[in-house]
Amino acid sequence: MAQHPDVLILGGGVIGLTTAYFLTHSGVGVEVLDKSDLGQESSWAGAGILSPAPPIGRARTPHDLLAAHSARLHPQMAEELRAATGVDNGYLQRGGWGVFGSDEPVPLRQWRDDEIAFEEMDERGLREREPGLRPGRRRTVFFPALAQVRNPRHLKGLIAWCGLKGVRLQAGCPVYGFERAGGRITAVRTARGPLSAGKFLVATGAWTDGLLEGIGWRPGIRPVRGQIALLHPQSPLLGRVVEEGKRYLVPRPDGRVLVGSTEEDAGFEKQTTAGAIAALLGFAFSLVPALAQAPLERCWAGLRPGSPDGLPFLGAVPGTDNLFVAAGHYRAGIQLSPATGLVMKQLLLGESTMIPLDAFRMDRVGERGV
Repeated sequence: MAQHPDVLILGGGVIGLTTAYFLTHSGVGVEVLDKSDLGQESSWAGAGILSPAPPIGRARTPHDLLAAHSARLHPQMAEELRAATGVDNGYLQRGGWGVFGSDEPVPLRQWRDDEIAFEEMDERGLREREPGLRPGRRRTVFFPALAQVRNPRHLKGLIAWCGLKGVRLQAGCPVYGFERAGGRITAVRTARGPLSAGKFLVATGAWTDGLLEGIGWRPGIRPVRGQIALLHPQSPLLGRVVEEGKRYLVPRPDGRVLVGSTEEDAGFEKQTTAGAIAALLGFAFSLVPALAQAPLERCWAGLRPGSPDGLPFLGAVPGTDNLFVAAGHYRAGIQLSPATGLVMKQLLLGESTMIPLDAFRMDRVGERGV
C-alpha cells in the first residue's frame, strides 16, 4: 500500500469491512479506522437472520434489490472466508418459520408474486418438523430459503481476510472531523493525527450524523437500541429460526437460542433493562414453552443505525468530490452487507453500479446542517 491509501474507510463494522473486502479484490489500497475494537457495535450484537429475498429479476423495491443480490453473495463469501482464513462464519440455510396472529393478514399473494418459496403448515406438520414450537392459534408458515450467519464469526472472518490481503486495520482510532479544501476532503482528524487518502467512506452506523454534521450534513441516522437474551437449554429445543413480527428466536447448532429483539429510542445508552428482557423471555416461552426451564446465559444490547425512511444511505455526500456514505441499514446490516459492499466498491471506483442508487442518495431526506 502507498503511504496514503486509495480509500480510507471510517467504521470497522460489517459495512466498512465488507466494502474493504470488495475493494481489495479490485487491487485497491484500503485502510479501515474504528473508534474502538473492530466489529464490536451493532454488527456484532445482531442475530444474523438472513430473511428470504425474491430472485433478482423479481425484486421490486430498492431494499429488495439489495436483499436479492446479497442472498446470492452470502454463501459465496462464507466459502471464501472459510477457505482463506479457516473461519467458519456459521452460514446455514435450514429454512425458518414465520408466525402470525390468528387475525393478522398473511401476505401469501405477495410472496407468490415475488417468487418467495413458502409452505403453510398445519398443526400436524408443525409437530412433525418442529415439535418444540407451540404457537397455539397462531398461523405458521415455513420459508425454506431463510438462512443465518453467526455475526461474531462473520466479523472475525472479514477482519482476518482483510488482514491477510493487506488492508491496514486501525482499532481505537476515533475520527473527530474532516479537513477540506473546496469540494474535496483532504484528510480526517484523528487521535493519531491527520490521515489522508484519495477517497473517504463513512460507514459509522449510528454515529454517522455526529460525524457528518461538521461538514454540514445531518441525514437523520439515529441509534435504536435492540436487546437480546441468550438461553442455553440442556438439550436442543428448536431446530430453525422463528420470526413473529419484529421478534425472533434463533437456534444455534450447539443448542443455544437467541431471543430478540426490542426497538427503543434510548439514545446512545446501550445497557439492558429488566423489563425488556422479561418481555422477550415471555415471548420465547409463549412459542417454545420448554425454554422456560433453560438457563439464562447472558443478555446484551446493540445500537442499530435507523434512518428516517428505513432505507440506508449509499452514495456521495453532496458538495464533495471524494466523500461517500454507507450507513443507516437499521435491522438489516448483516443481511444487506454483501450487496452494499459491492455497490459501494463500484461507486468508489467509478464503475457502473449493479443497482440504481437514486433511492439511497444522501439528500432524499434529513436536513442540511450548518
